[in-house]
Amino acid sequence: MMTITPIAHFCSPLKDKFGIPRQSGIVDELRGRIVFEPEWRNADAIRGIEGFDYLWLIWSFSKNVDAAKHALVRPPRLGGNEYMGVFATRSSFRPNNLALSSVRMVGIEHLPDVGTTILVSGADLMDGTPIYDIKPYIPAYDSHPEARGGFTDSYEWHPLDVSDPSSLLMSLPVADASAIRHLLAQDPRPSYHKDPERIYGMPYGTHDIRFKVADGVAVIMEIR
Repeated sequence: MMTITPIAHFCSPLKDKFGIPRQSGIVDELRGRIVFEPEWRNADAIRGIEGFDYLWLIWSFSKNVDAAKHALVRPPRLGGNEYMGVFATRSSFRPNNLALSSVRMVGIEHLPDVGTTILVSGADLMDGTPIYDIKPYIPAYDSHPEARGGFTDSYEWHPLDVSDPSSLLMSLPVADASAIRHLLAQDPRPSYHKDPERIYGMPYGTHDIRFKVADGVAVIMEIR
């Protein structure tokens, strides 16, 4: 039996599971910060990391710790109606709640209150997620573009168009507006929700993005 403890936690504008990208790298505009636990707030621990463009993060689906686990799951990208074995998917409902994500390293910053931090983009982690390890991504060994992708090879995903008829996103910083557009394009709704009149709320930073989806278009209704 091995006991593992977090070496860091993740800071993100996404404060809830709703809206989290279903894979890392999908929304490159989405920025986040790795903040180390006090024991690892030592610049020596990441010496040399600046030479890598991408990192592997090993983290925990911390909100699913007490959820029931099953051998069969229903991947959202298959419409939520077809079963696959849990180990043939990236379902968040896993026996040990562990996850693996590849993120792009944006830079390293030293903050007075938390020490050395790592800025990344494209992460699929929500705010506060515990991180158990960080490893460099090595293209020569970690990239296999010729590899088969299982059921994902035969399933074509069509992102939503995003409409902002009242130009509400113009009130936000350009980077945040772009990230929100791409998050909505991934359709954060549960796969079984089809009501075109239902209004959803996606927390982003201090804002609540209200939207509805009809005919393949996500329409921004309000930003609270």
